[in-house]
Amino acid sequence: MDISITDQLLSTTRAVRRRLDLERPVEREVVLECLRLAVQAPTAGNQQSWRWLVLDEPDVRAKVADLYTRRTLPVIERRYPRLNNPQTKRVYDSARYLATVLPRVPVLIVPCVAGRPEGPPVTHPAAFYGSIFPAIWNLQLALRSRGLGSVLTTPFETEVERQYADILQLPRTMTPIALIPVAYTIGDQFKPAERPPIETITRWNHWSDAD
Repeated sequence: MDISITDQLLSTTRAVRRRLDLERPVEREVVLECLRLAVQAPTAGNQQSWRWLVLDEPDVRAKVADLYTRRTLPVIERRYPRLNNPQTKRVYDSARYLATVLPRVPVLIVPCVAGRPEGPPVTHPAAFYGSIFPAIWNLQLALRSRGLGSVLTTPFETEVERQYADILQLPRTMTPIALIPVAYTIGDQFKPAERPPIETITRWNHWSDAD
């Protein structure tokens, strides 16, 4: 196995907002290819409880985008003046951009989990939510390898989840986890992000509060 290809994929799969190609359609077969790889991810207890709702119909995307924008933009504008870190400001700038163009993104994917986190204690919350996120990351890697970009957003706060569910006709037995805009990217050169040296955030065997 050529680990350099894997390493490049892992280190350059970015949250893509500004560089989403809003004009180029995304083929359903490409989405299905990526979802087939997504569900190869491990799940807690082999429950395989993930479900996928793909939005490629303009009217449905527009309704979801309208709710997303009305909820997201005020939060961005409220927090933005208090930001000091330049990189964080750039992230908020791109998030603002995404909120304004979301209706034009060709595909939106809503990963769901069958069941409800507040239901009978069949599984630990970490397992309930943790089982879907490896699959989401598989999906994003598969998209990246095919020249598509994506970004993980989590707009389904408790007070508005039902509004989204009504638009999407989701049954109450289904829990929406994320909203993932998907499009081909404008250009394919993405760089690794700046991160702290791994030695400064890693401990071995026991935790120390010395620093």
